[in-house]
Amino acid sequence: MLDLSYIKGNKLEKLRESLINRGYSLEILEKVLEIDEERRKIIKEVDELRAIKNEKSKLISQLKQKGENIDELLKEAKLIDEKLNSLEEKRREIENEFYYYWSLIPNIPHSSVPIGKDSSENVVVRTWGKIPEFDFEPKPHWEIAQKLDIIDFEIGGKIAGSRFVVYKGLGAELEWALINYFREFAKKNGYKEIIPPFLVNEKTMYNSGQLPKFKEEMYYIEKDELYLVPTAEVPLTSLFMDKTLEEEELPIYYFAYTPCFRREAGAYGKDVRGIKRMHQFNKVELYKFTLPETSYEEHEKMVRDVEEVLQSLNIPYRVVLLCTGDMGFASAKTYDIEVYCAGQKDYLEASSISNVEDFQSRRANIRVRRKNGKKEFVHTLNGSGLATPRVLISIIENNQTKEGYIKVPEPLIKYLGVEIIK
Repeated sequence: MLDLSYIKGNKLEKLRESLINRGYSLEILEKVLEIDEERRKIIKEVDELRAIKNEKSKLISQLKQKGENIDELLKEAKLIDEKLNSLEEKRREIENEFYYYWSLIPNIPHSSVPIGKDSSENVVVRTWGKIPEFDFEPKPHWEIAQKLDIIDFEIGGKIAGSRFVVYKGLGAELEWALINYFREFAKKNGYKEIIPPFLVNEKTMYNSGQLPKFKEEMYYIEKDELYLVPTAEVPLTSLFMDKTLEEEELPIYYFAYTPCFRREAGAYGKDVRGIKRMHQFNKVELYKFTLPETSYEEHEKMVRDVEEVLQSLNIPYRVVLLCTGDMGFASAKTYDIEVYCAGQKDYLEASSISNVEDFQSRRANIRVRRKNGKKEFVHTLNGSGLATPRVLISIIENNQTKEGYIKVPEPLIKYLGVEIIK
């Protein structure tokens, strides 16, 4: 959530510009301003009525001490109380309406973010690794995995439906190898491991920015009023909800493995083959709580941490700076890391690393107390470090042999106990 100063003075124009650059309609802002005007009028009425009530109370007290008749004044005071109660109820209703619409306003992009309408205007910052060459036509991962019987697409569909799979044998072992390898890297780079709940309440989803905007994308258990996590970012954001950290405690690095659940409601018919776009997948998430002045330095470091993992696995990739029209709702700046997949002859996003500044900490009420006693909101950063499906695709397709086998990347051999999956 943004600071309310963005609907006043010069900052209002910056907010308008941000919405236009992000491809949002200005109708949402007009709605916010309209409600805010009404909200301010009611607040003013309430304050004025309270002042009258206080004066009446003083007068009643004075006259009572003198033994004078106060019946009429008590009737007036009662009417004021009734009107005040009615106004207070109206104020609560309009405050709720205001903050609902205000929570639909996305974060302001950082000045270094390129302006663009969609992913076609993202900027490739750098590439790493050599694109693999074959003396045969490389196959897509779903053909290889099916032939080797390491991923079963058919039985996954029968058990749960489309976009669910069953990992089998060395396929399951390879999946766990990646998860544990990512965990080891996170610990080596100073991140502390967290095992969070995989189900969270509405407030937790709100804090991270998933609600109210993305409700249709979430799996919701109505009876218990709980949501399945779409990413570990969601529970990690709320670890310090309603708390004040000390300046010397920051930065704090956390990571967590979770299965991730997404309805992919807007992706019908897109990437239907293989494991590119799943309703359930595994991910190791990196997360940081930082001081505002160091958050962008920490952001770059988080990107390097993820790159280090991919380099160790010898996976070619590129780092892409997202433009304003392609960034996530809560993000102020995002890098995507895309891995090359030979069977697709294309790059696929395997990690998204964002600085959301104080957008989430305002929602979750997480502050830092400076050494001088002043309090302010912390900055939070999140990044996939990494999501397994796209990395698995890259490993399968880039390391395939003519016989349809898969050469296991050297760092993962210790987990699987084999050099080649046959």
